[in-house]
Amino acid sequence: MRAALPERYQAMTDVGGGCGLRQGEIIGLADDALDFEADTLHVVRQVKLIRGVAVFAPPECGKERDVPLPASVAVALRAHVDQYKPVEITLPWKTPEGPKVTHRLLFTNTAGGIVWRSNFNIQEWKPALAAAGLIPEPEQGQPYVSAREHGMHALRHFYASVLLDAGESIKAVSEYLGHTDPALTLRVYAHLMPNSKERARRAVDAVLSADR
Repeated sequence: MRAALPERYQAMTDVGGGCGLRQGEIIGLADDALDFEADTLHVVRQVKLIRGVAVFAPPECGKERDVPLPASVAVALRAHVDQYKPVEITLPWKTPEGPKVTHRLLFTNTAGGIVWRSNFNIQEWKPALAAAGLIPEPEQGQPYVSAREHGMHALRHFYASVLLDAGESIKAVSEYLGHTDPALTLRVYAHLMPNSKERARRAVDAVLSADR
């Protein structure tokens, strides 16, 4: 899937699948979010559309957060920034009438402007899904099949499933995803949590096997 995207957008999959950011947060990611020394990604804004106007806004529910920055994602972002320098983008803050603010965005389109979600999804994301064999190619002149699970949000689900499978706590996953309440995370992702009986067996076997 990553390889099927144009090179300038490939690191977006690393940020989504490796840090759990929403699509608007990825589009609004600026160079001030990167803290390579602390291995941390600061999620402090998103790009959203209000009445058809693109604005900078706080993350969903106004919940800023710090997310662990895995080494693999850091490498991808460093390579991306070397190849595609951050671009200063000026947009209103919160509302179309809000004060103008400027940030150096990591991901921009080929014209050096913001990545428009609808254009990206139709022109880049869906063709990449099809090229990876995840959705069918449409008939000539027909649009790609529209389904919620085919959106970039799937990268967040991937991120959550990886963390939960590794034994990370619901509370931590909730914080990294920017959910308002761990109970929401539990409702959405409980089916991805490893079976508690199997975890119990592995935990006891690990101790007793080492002792023997």
